[in-house]
Amino acid sequence: MTTPDTDGDVRRDKAVTERRLHPVTPLRRAWAPVAVLLGWALHDPDGTQRQLARLTTTTLLIALAVLIPAAALYGFLTWWFTHFAVTESELRIRTGLLFRRTAHIRLERIQAVDVTRPLLARVAGVAKLKLDVIGTDKKDELAFLGEGEARALRAELLARAAGFAPETAHEVGEAPARQLLNVPPGVLAVSLVLTGATWGTLIAALVVPSVLWFFTHNLWTVLATALPLIGAAGASSVGRFVTEYDWTVAESPDGLRIDRGLLDRAHETVPPGRVQTVRIVEPLLWRRRSWVRVELDVAGSSNSVLLPVAPREVAESVIARVLPGVTVPPVSSLSRPPRRAGRCVPLWWRGYGFTVTEAVFAARHGLLRRSLALVPHAKVQSVRLAQGPWMRLWRVADVHVDTGANKTVTARLRDAGEAAELLRAQAERSRTGRKGARPDRWMA
Repeated sequence: MTTPDTDGDVRRDKAVTERRLHPVTPLRRAWAPVAVLLGWALHDPDGTQRQLARLTTTTLLIALAVLIPAAALYGFLTWWFTHFAVTESELRIRTGLLFRRTAHIRLERIQAVDVTRPLLARVAGVAKLKLDVIGTDKKDELAFLGEGEARALRAELLARAAGFAPETAHEVGEAPARQLLNVPPGVLAVSLVLTGATWGTLIAALVVPSVLWFFTHNLWTVLATALPLIGAAGASSVGRFVTEYDWTVAESPDGLRIDRGLLDRAHETVPPGRVQTVRIVEPLLWRRRSWVRVELDVAGSSNSVLLPVAPREVAESVIARVLPGVTVPPVSSLSRPPRRAGRCVPLWWRGYGFTVTEAVFAARHGLLRRSLALVPHAKVQSVRLAQGPWMRLWRVADVHVDTGANKTVTARLRDAGEAAELLRAQAERSRTGRKGARPDRWMA
C-alpha cells in the first residue's frame, strides 16, 4: 500500500531511526537517464543516426560532459532522498525526488522476504531485499543493502511477522535450516536435454529451414529462420540452467528456503500455509528415470517452482513438508472420464484423471507431459460446474476449483451425475477444511 508522505507521519514517529540504502546504490540509479536516452535511440534508430551525423566531435564531448555528471547527480539525489525504517507495526519506505511517496508495509502481512544477489551486486558485496505482502501483486524491494545488513533485516522482519516483540525481534537472528535436497548440476543439465520443448524447437530449426530451401533456394531466408530457432532452443535451456543451478531446498521454522542461481544468487522462502496448489509435472522423456518437476501456486507470491527436477519419491517427501498431512495419491487411484468423453476430446481424454482424498482435490491432465495438481480442501475458494452444449449431449461436465492464488484446477469430462455430486461434496469439504486449517503464521 502506497500513500503520500505527510508531516504527521514524521511527527508521530520521531523516535524511529530512518536508514539509507548502501552507498553503491547511486551507481544503479544513475543509469536511469542513460536508459531513457537509449530507449529513445532504439525507438527511432534512423532519426538517431541522422541527429548524430549532424553533431561534431566537440559537441559530442560537451554532451557527454553534461550527461555523465547529470546522471551521477540524479543517482545521488534519489539515494539521498530514499529512507526506510521499521516501526512498531510496519516497514516504511520513503522515496521520491520531486514527488515524495511513502510505502507502509504492515509487518503482519509480510509472507516472504527474499534476498537476491545479482552478479555485480555480489562483486560489490551488496544484496537486494524483496518482500511478498498479502494483497499485493508487485513485490516491494530495498536495493541495495550490505549483505550482512540484508540478512539481519530479513531475520528481524520475519521475527516481527511471527509476533515477536519489537525490542527482542532483532535478537532472534536467522532461523536455523536443515538441508533437504540439492540438485546436482549434471542432473539438471540432463533434465533440460530431455525436455520436450528443447527438442521441439531443435526439430523445428531443422524442418522449417529445409522446407524454405525447397521452395525458395534462398540461403539468407534459410539462415534468417534457422538461427533464431536454434538460438531460442539454446537460450531457453541455458537460461533455465543458469537460473536453476545449485538448487537447494532447506527446511526452517519460517518455511522452506530455496537457494539457487549460477550468476545471480537468490535466497527465497516458500511461505508456510500460503501454498494454494502443488503441481507434479512429468515430461515424457523423464519417465524412465522417474523424475518429476514440482511447481507451486502461492497466494500473493511469485514463487512458482519448488523442485526443478528430482526423483518422484524425494519430490513427494518434500511436498509433505509444504503441505503437512498430505499424501500424494498414487496414479492407480485416479479415475478416468467415461469413454463417451472421447466424443468431446478425442485421444487426449485418456490423459485426464481425478480423485479426491481427505486432504486434497487432485486432477491430472496431459498425455505427453503429465501434470497432477493437488489443492488442499482448505484452500478452495469456490467450486464451479461447466457444461457446454456438446458436453450436455454426451452427459459429461467439468468441475472447476478456484484457489486463493487466482488459479483454477479442473476435473475434466466427468460423468454429469458424478460432477453434480462432486460440486456439492467439494463445497462441503472446503467449508469444513477451512475450519480446521492451521494458522498462516511464521515460525509457528
